[in-house]
Amino acid sequence: MNDRHDDVPGAPAADRAADWITIPLTADLLRGALDLERTEHGILPHRLPALARAQCADGQLAMAEAQPSGVRLAFRTRATAVELDTLPTKMVYQGAPPRPDGVYDLLVDGRAAGQTTVTGGDVLTVDMTTGSAETRPGPVGTARFPGLPDRVKDVEIWLPHNEITQLVALRADAPVEPVPAGGRKVWLHHGSSISQGSNAASPSTTWPALAASLGGVELINLGLGGSALLDPFTARALRDTPADMISVKIGINLVNTDLMRLRAFGPAVHGFLDTIREGHPTAPLLVVSPVLCPIHEDTPGPSAPDFSDLGEGQLRFRAAGDPAERAAGKLTLNVIRDELARLVSRRAADDPNLHYLDGRDLYGEADSAELPLPDRLHPDAATHRRIGERFAALAFAADGPFTAERA
Repeated sequence: MNDRHDDVPGAPAADRAADWITIPLTADLLRGALDLERTEHGILPHRLPALARAQCADGQLAMAEAQPSGVRLAFRTRATAVELDTLPTKMVYQGAPPRPDGVYDLLVDGRAAGQTTVTGGDVLTVDMTTGSAETRPGPVGTARFPGLPDRVKDVEIWLPHNEITQLVALRADAPVEPVPAGGRKVWLHHGSSISQGSNAASPSTTWPALAASLGGVELINLGLGGSALLDPFTARALRDTPADMISVKIGINLVNTDLMRLRAFGPAVHGFLDTIREGHPTAPLLVVSPVLCPIHEDTPGPSAPDFSDLGEGQLRFRAAGDPAERAAGKLTLNVIRDELARLVSRRAADDPNLHYLDGRDLYGEADSAELPLPDRLHPDAATHRRIGERFAALAFAADGPFTAERA
C-alpha cells in the first residue's frame, strides 16, 4: 500500500462544505468482485463472471456468488464521514431463528475502525423442507460511518459476506479517489461456505480475510456456500482471474450434497486443476482438504437439517448417509482426504508449485473438543480466527507454499 497521503485534494474539515459529495460507484473503487451488474437500484457485485452464472441454474450457487464475501470498497480520502446506501437481501429460514443483519466493516489504513448494519432490504424466505423460496421487496438502507480521522487515509468498507448487497449510492464529505493498485500480491481462494464465512462475526474476520491480512496479500474470495462442487465454470473463473497464488479447498460440499462417487471424484479434481493451470501454469497452487467435521468423517452425505433441535433455537445438521455405502463409492471426508493426498503427490512430481494441506491441520480433533461446530457443519467466530491464523502460519511461512520466493 502506498503510504504517501499528501497527494489527495481536500481542504481541512473546518473549511469543507457541509453538503455531501455523491461519489460515482465505479469499478476502480471495488475489490474482490469479478463482475458488476447494473440493476434498477444500482450495482450488484458478483463473485463469478456472467458466463459462469449463465451455465448453472442452481439457486444455491446464484445466492452464494452474489453474497459479496471479500468484496470491499477501497478509496483514499480526507473525509470525516462516509455513507453507503445499499439494498440488502435478508435470508430467513422458515421455522428457524431469525438471522442477524449483515455487518459492514470499516478499515482505516488497514485497521478496524468501525462496524454497522443496514436495516430494511428485500427478504428472502426459504422453506428447507420443500426447497421453496419467496422474496418480499423492502426499502433501501444506509451504512453510516461518521467521526473518521481528519487526515488523508485509505478507507475500506467490507460488504456483508452473507447478504446479497446492491450498492445504490456512496457519499462523503470530501473528495475520494481509488487507492493506487499494486504493492501487494493477490491471493485467489476457492472453497465452501466455511471459506465464504458462514458463522464468522463479520466480513473482515472470515478465516480467508484474516489469513490475507496476516499474510499481507489482497484477497479474492471465491468461497461459495454449498457450491464448491468442482464445476468446470468455477475452474474457468479461477483460470481467468489474475492472481499470484491460488488455493482450492475441496471436499465438504461433495459429501453434504452427495453429488458424486469416488470413480468420478479423482478425474474431476484432475480436470479442475488442469483448467486452473491453463491460466496459471507456474503460480503456487495449494490444494486443501476438508477441516474436521465429525458427522461426515466416515459417514457419507447428504447432510440434512436436524429439525429436532429447532426448539433449542439452533438449526443443526446430521449426516443422512450410511457408513456401509462407502463400499459402493460414496464419499466421506476421510475418503476424500486420502484421494486428494494421493492425487496431489502424483501431480507434484511434474508440478513443483503444487502443494497439499490437510484441513485437519487447520481444525482437527483437539480443536473440535475445544471449539465444536455449533451447527455440526460450520465454525463459529473464534474458530474462524483460529483457522485463519493457522492458514497464514502454514501458507505464508518462510518455507510455505505462498512464500515470496514462490509467489
